[in-house]
Amino acid sequence: MNKMFVIAQMERAHTDAVAHGLALAKQLNKQAEVFAYTYAYLSGADRDNPRLGGVAQKALMTQREKQLQAHLDMLDAEDVPLHVIWSKYLFEHACSHAQRHGFDLMVKAVHHADHYLPTDWQLIRHTSVPLLLLTNNPLNNGQTTLISIDLGTRNPAKQRLNDAVIAHGKQFAKATGTKLHVAYVLRIPQIVRDMDLLDINALVKKAYAEHKQKIAEIGVDADCMHIITSEPELCLFELACRLKSQYFVVGARQRQGLLGRIIGNTAEAILSRMRSNVLVIPTVE
Repeated sequence: MNKMFVIAQMERAHTDAVAHGLALAKQLNKQAEVFAYTYAYLSGADRDNPRLGGVAQKALMTQREKQLQAHLDMLDAEDVPLHVIWSKYLFEHACSHAQRHGFDLMVKAVHHADHYLPTDWQLIRHTSVPLLLLTNNPLNNGQTTLISIDLGTRNPAKQRLNDAVIAHGKQFAKATGTKLHVAYVLRIPQIVRDMDLLDINALVKKAYAEHKQKIAEIGVDADCMHIITSEPELCLFELACRLKSQYFVVGARQRQGLLGRIIGNTAEAILSRMRSNVLVIPTVE
């Protein structure tokens, strides 16, 4: 439905999610709405006073609304819908509301340039719509969009996720004027590489030959297709740094039931290192 769910940044955040999100909405031809979350605890003798709690809640929400409306006015975006939400757990409301009301992209700033907060991980693990996490880390100032796919998988769910990652990567590259790069990791433990038991170059050439048709379907230049070997979290981080990737697009296989709180050790290891703006494409199992 071409609707973007923009989560307003908290105070002292190093990235302006509202300004970046609205600019990206224009590039992607999406209708943006801004959601601001606030919550506070009362302490001491007044903690259980519902009247005082209600007054404090209203005052905080009014203050937050005025601040953000002034920011929208400054951005010449006074007509963009603004919603101020009182919620202890941001991810619960955001994930539910985005799904129920037809949003197809969620945007949030990363509070710290070098790591995600628990709220970010909760969004990654529970979102049902693509999630873009923004950072202004200097490592991501290049004009490239890097996507990570698994060309070697025969799992139908993983293949569908590959296709979704490719589609979103192409869309972002076109809209932002960045060059699309594609990475496929041949996972070879470093200890095996160090023992020099395998001909790595031969393995890479074989992979290029095996996946020639799929690479052609993606449609990237030869120098933009990267088949690399090592542990994914290391080599993808190094490649993104070398390319100074502005956007990194990756699929996340979210699991339900007993595994519902994880997205996979490999995916989490990759995301914990990455310093680009990260677009997470979810698929629920």
